[in-house]
Amino acid sequence: MRLFASTPPRSTPTTTLTTPFTTTRLTLVLTAVLLLVGGLLLAHPDRAGAAADSLISQGRPATSSSVEDSTFGPEKAFDGVSTTRWASAEGVDPQWIRVDLGAGSTVSRVKLVWEAAYAKAYRVEISADGTTWTRLATETAGNGATDDWTGLTGQGRYLRVYGTARGTSYGYSLFTVEVYGTAGTTPPPTGAFTVVAAGDIAAQCTASSSSCAHPKTAALAQRIAPSFYLTMGDNQYDDALLSDFRNYYDKTWGAFKAKTRPVPGNHETYDPAGPLAGYKSYFGAIAYPQGKPYYSYDQGNWHFVALDSNSFDDPAQIQWLKDDLARNTKGCLAAYFHHPLYSSGGHGNDPVSKPVWKILYGAKADLVLNGHDHHYERFAPQDPDGRATADGIVEIVGGMGGAEPYDIETVQPNSQKRISGPYGVLKLDLTDTTYTWQYVGTDNQVKDSGPTYTCH
Repeated sequence: MRLFASTPPRSTPTTTLTTPFTTTRLTLVLTAVLLLVGGLLLAHPDRAGAAADSLISQGRPATSSSVEDSTFGPEKAFDGVSTTRWASAEGVDPQWIRVDLGAGSTVSRVKLVWEAAYAKAYRVEISADGTTWTRLATETAGNGATDDWTGLTGQGRYLRVYGTARGTSYGYSLFTVEVYGTAGTTPPPTGAFTVVAAGDIAAQCTASSSSCAHPKTAALAQRIAPSFYLTMGDNQYDDALLSDFRNYYDKTWGAFKAKTRPVPGNHETYDPAGPLAGYKSYFGAIAYPQGKPYYSYDQGNWHFVALDSNSFDDPAQIQWLKDDLARNTKGCLAAYFHHPLYSSGGHGNDPVSKPVWKILYGAKADLVLNGHDHHYERFAPQDPDGRATADGIVEIVGGMGGAEPYDIETVQPNSQKRISGPYGVLKLDLTDTTYTWQYVGTDNQVKDSGPTYTCH
């Protein structure tokens, strides 16, 4: 338990000669001062607490390195309820929890209330961009209960508690993280929601095999409990027969089929019954809400466009895309389809997607999600010709939903992070004006966190 991070004020002993006269004068002076202060406070009640810093973290967007399960999400540490809590995955160091305070916030105090699973060693850090962190406080001999860090001086948008050594064999768990200071001038984002995304999912295996990955990614996706799920193609291997969808995909990712927004991949075209036959029979109107294997929908201030990259040479789809984007009134725009224009994996860059990229770029699209290559990769914003630019499109390859991973081969320009091996899903956190994401492994660990971008 830590109550003061800074040294408490020390009293300095003095010797004063007192007499009845001086005592009386002192009493009169003190009385006058108290009356004056009281009068000022009555005249200006809004200034009574002016010197006290405000609680600026309650209800703010929060993320974490992992969760024990969906009932212990990071938002529980900032909800103002003393009985709810965030809990990380058990038995793994390090772990962290992060809150978005808004740009330009200043921090003077951080109060942590630990559950029994406390941190023996941790850091309190602040960042302007969620990438470069400045240390505000360090604990190396924590014993749980309440840690109240006062006298802090920090400015930034994000604050995190970064645990490096657990105090128990469990994980890390906090009832409360309270951050005090002055909120930034940037208003808090609104319309927040979460989406889970993955591509290249159901190999022909079941949970009876310990090496079968899609039951694990499905369980992870459900623990995150998003607003909806989207897939980036190759939902079912090898030939996407309806019987295979029923025997494999349906047993895992099918548990949330009604909340899934899929697109097809190249394996969906291999069905002997005809291209996309099993895919269409299995998903039905979910995959064909507008009668075609491409469609669009809105969530909050976002417009999502789901495309069939197997038929980017179809003039009807291209014209539909142009018309759809012309009608769009939302401030943020995301598209997803199977074949990535840029990839450092085995398939590499796929020029079939370039004409669509040009259309999306002209419409000021923010985000493109792909599969096809079985790895995770994120790119800096770029234009259709691969030139880095602030008004470019952010591309993420998320083909680690369950199919055998591919090696990273030729690293492409503007590629910022590549992971091959650990299966997982994308956890996208979106607001009416911003977006960010995490690549979360089936071990509940965050393997990578993307920057926070503002919509074009």
